[in-house]
Amino acid sequence: MNVLFLCTGNSCRSILGEATFNHLAPPGWKALSAGSHPTGKVHPRSLALLAREGISTEGYHSKSWDKLPVTPDIVITVCASAAGETCPAYLGPVLRTHWGVDDPAHAAGSNAEIDAAFMQAYRLLRTRIEAFLALPLDELSHDRQRLKAELDRIGGLSA
Repeated sequence: MNVLFLCTGNSCRSILGEATFNHLAPPGWKALSAGSHPTGKVHPRSLALLAREGISTEGYHSKSWDKLPVTPDIVITVCASAAGETCPAYLGPVLRTHWGVDDPAHAAGSNAEIDAAFMQAYRLLRTRIEAFLALPLDELSHDRQRLKAELDRIGGLSA
């Protein structure tokens, strides 16, 4: 099963989701990430945070959703629609869910405050990914309606 973490810029949240999911995922599950308007580079603070957490940063880059190597089975949008951000709408026969996360790329303040915004985004994504991976995935991969309900529920979890 391929899971796509989708946002606008593909520089922070979706990269954090992709790398964390791949770090924790069981065999047969793989994450990708993309953006509807990719920035073309991964935010250095995202890479530094992943490295501090012991998660490989090898091969991650900012890319467009129209250049994916495979068609995803599940698309998780991570834009923060409550912040007035427009979520990209992935088209195609996929299971879609929304896990809103504030974009740490827009954080302002001291270095410590900006780092804290990145850590908050990472913790929220990790909490949700761990809840996703704790589901009975073999069973739910054959019950799309129940899987969708569980993923929507997980999108409401906080860190």
